[in-house]
Amino acid sequence: MMDRCQSVTSQTSLAPLRSYATNKSRTTISPVHRTTRYSAFSLPFSLPFSLNLFSYFGAEFLRRLISIMANAASGMAVNEDCKLKFLELKAKRSHRFIVFKIEEKLKQVVVEKVGDPMQSYEDFTASLPANECRYSVYDFDFVTEENCQKSKIIFIAWSPDTARVRSKMLYASSKDRFKRELDGIQVELQATDPTEMGLDVIRGRTN
Repeated sequence: MMDRCQSVTSQTSLAPLRSYATNKSRTTISPVHRTTRYSAFSLPFSLPFSLNLFSYFGAEFLRRLISIMANAASGMAVNEDCKLKFLELKAKRSHRFIVFKIEEKLKQVVVEKVGDPMQSYEDFTASLPANECRYSVYDFDFVTEENCQKSKIIFIAWSPDTARVRSKMLYASSKDRFKRELDGIQVELQATDPTEMGLDVIRGRTN
């Protein structure tokens, strides 16, 4: 009699667990609630919704939205002054060079120094710190073999051997993201010491 009572009691106590397990196995997850992982540059909403945004706000809105999302993905934003100064260099030739630095506390790339049009390439290289990484652009004037005066905008990623490892990694991982904001770069150099960005190297890359 005791065995039967214990058996009934055990079955009764396990009934809710069995019911829960059965219902759980039959439960399907709605696509609306399903978690989806997105890449760094995908949009976290459906295609019809993104098309509605495009038709309502236009291409510029989506471009800025994707830019903001890319900033969030890389963890490093680009200060608007960087774009403004670069446009002045490219369109108006108001500057000879621009040096950019990453402000880790602000999580932003900012303008550190701007060179006026009369400054030389030596002035530019002297503006780069010996032991710290920087991004920079230089408006390089040269004469072609056909005796034509031309200029090209050179992007230089300065990463000296003596810089901190963390700084090198931060600048390397943020470089492509930052370059996309500077529309008009024609030549790119990666330099770890002054000899890798000497005038002879620059001339060789621009001709």
